[in-house]
This record gives sequence, structure tokens and C-alpha cells, in this order.
Amino acid sequence: MNISSIWRKLRSQQAFCLATLLTVCIAFSGCSPSQSVAGNQSQVDPKLKEQVLQVIRENPQVILESVQAYQQQQQDSLKAAQQSFLQQMTTNPKSVIGDSPSTGAKDGKVVLLEFSDFQCPFCAKAHENVKQFMAKNQDKVTLAYKHLPLTSIHPQAMPAAKAAWAAQQQGKFWEYYGALFEGQKQLGEEFYVATAQKLSLKLDKFNTDRNSPAAEAAIQKDVQLAQSLGIEGTPFFIMNGKTFSGAVELAEMEKILASVSK
Repeated sequence: MNISSIWRKLRSQQAFCLATLLTVCIAFSGCSPSQSVAGNQSQVDPKLKEQVLQVIRENPQVILESVQAYQQQQQDSLKAAQQSFLQQMTTNPKSVIGDSPSTGAKDGKVVLLEFSDFQCPFCAKAHENVKQFMAKNQDKVTLAYKHLPLTSIHPQAMPAAKAAWAAQQQGKFWEYYGALFEGQKQLGEEFYVATAQKLSLKLDKFNTDRNSPAAEAAIQKDVQLAQSLGIEGTPFFIMNGKTFSGAVELAEMEKILASVSK
């Protein structure tokens, strides 16, 4: 097989197939736990490997095309997931809320999803506006909270999320939620316990729940949802298909509500 025929064959495949082939070549040229120590090893034909590498050297644009094709595929998948989710918010809001804590209107005609991090300063600022917005529109809007702790930059984000989840198990999520944002500068073990006591939570249950696998699983479920929708920063909001982020002003939230209520 000559180089030109290899090139035509590669071009006829999905662009990222080349990257896969290279990965296989590299994998079999090194050590792997699945390979036999007795010497009965599978190896890629050195000639094939050299042919592939020669194609790469002579046609570096293949790598660029491979990356571009993969990125486009990812973007298309993300867009499809976003559209499906936004449609679901309209047709079946209860399934979108799931087991997440919610407050406000019971009919679910207008749902405001909040993806937030209890240690994020922008989330704390947005909380003040969300609080005012819900006080005015609690009979029109259902607010649901989704955990999105940014653990790489906020060390207390996950412990705070678990504490809030534990409070939810005793019917006090929203009270605990407010306390976390309002006392953001005090986040830590002492604050979590003190807040639980202040809200008259059963401490034994609170401590067991926040340290349970169930707490971790519930939070990770929200994180995975955010990732599937391409949400990377906090706070992030979705109101009946309209998305907005950051410390959005109250007036802007009212405008969005008016637009989705038409």
C-alpha cells in the first residue's frame, strides 16, 4: 500500500479516526497490564506505524482537521442536549426539578433554575436579587436549586453544599441556603453546625446525612447536569428557556419573567 492510497483511505473516514489509530500504535508499543508477560504480545506492524507517521509528517493538516471535526461534534452534541433540556423545562418542568429543593408557585408554569456555589461571591450577590424577585413573584415562579460547587477554586463549596443537602432532608433547605449566602465569609465546620443548631435541626441526623454517599451522589448529579449543558461558571440561571448568568439585576429578572409569561 503506497502513501497516497493510505492518505485517501484516511480522508474517507471520520477525521478523528486517525487520532484513534495513533493511540493504538502508541499503546501497543509500550507496556500494558493486559499484555502477556510470557512474550505473547500483540504489536502493531512497524511498517504500518511508519506509514501512518509519514502521512502525518507530510500532511500535518490532518491533525487540525481531526481536532476541528471533534470540536464540531462536541458542539453539535452540546447544542442538542441544551435544546432538549430547554424543551423539557416547558413540557415537563417537574422532571427537570426532580428531587431538587424548590419553592414558590406550585403549578410550575414558570420555573427558575439556579445553578450556584455557596462560596461564590457573585452567587451571594445574585442571591439578594433572587430573594427580592421571589418575594414579589412567589405565586408566579417556581425556584429550584441545583448544586454546582466549583471545588477547584472554592474549598468550602462542597462541604457547604452537603450541609445544605442535609438540611433539606429535615425540610430546612431554604433557611439553610439563605444562611450560607448571608454568612459566606464564615463558611466552615463551626458555622455549619451552629447554623444547624440555630435552625433546630437534629444534629446526629444532620451530620450523618451530610457525610453520606447520598449527599455526594445528589450533588454530583447536579454537577453532571450542568456539565452536560455546558455550564461552567456560577451563578447560572434558566427561566423557561431563557438563560442568564452572573449577579443579574432585579429589573433584568423582571424583564425575563415578562417575556416568558407572554
